[in-house]
Amino acid sequence: MSSSMTMSMSMSSMASTATSAAAAATSSAASGHDHGGMDMGGNSCKINMLWNWYTIDACFLSSSWHIRNNGMFAASCIGIAALVVALEFCRRLGKEYDAFIVRQFKRNVNARAASVRAQAAGAYEGSEPPFATFRATPVQQFIRAVLHAVVFGLAYLIMLLAMYYNGYIILSIVIGAGIGKFLCDWMIVKIPIFAQTDDSGKNIDHQIDEASVCCG
Repeated sequence: MSSSMTMSMSMSSMASTATSAAAAATSSAASGHDHGGMDMGGNSCKINMLWNWYTIDACFLSSSWHIRNNGMFAASCIGIAALVVALEFCRRLGKEYDAFIVRQFKRNVNARAASVRAQAAGAYEGSEPPFATFRATPVQQFIRAVLHAVVFGLAYLIMLLAMYYNGYIILSIVIGAGIGKFLCDWMIVKIPIFAQTDDSGKNIDHQIDEASVCCG
């Protein structure tokens, strides 16, 4: 009888242990399922420092720039391309403003050309002609600095966007750069017919600016 009671108690203990283990496993599985649902629930940002093609739930620069549908992502790509076009426009604007200042300097020189020629005829005969040196006014230099700061800021933002390694975003940046170059930097060069050239055939008086990169 004692043996029967011992066997019955052992079976009851085993059944109780199995029931507890099953309940714990069920609870753990449910908890794991809920946790996985939170990760994939659409409220978290997908950020990857490797090359990716994320669209939905991608985030850029801040959590408020959270892509929730394809329309938002398409608008973001178009906006980023437009941002790069704006960068190229500001670069061109800076070059045009510098050229405007130079034209002002040249007008001042031409206004005094008669007196300068009269003085230079005897004093500089047989030597190199004199040069007139002008310096930008504080207002002109301030405008140049503001334009440079805008260009630098836009370039830095574009660099940060590219560091998300999103293929669509990088493609938008490249397309925007091409459109911006086409629209804002149409090359026009005036070359004097009798201008001097160096041994390589390059014009000494008119050098073409090199293409700038990122923050240049």
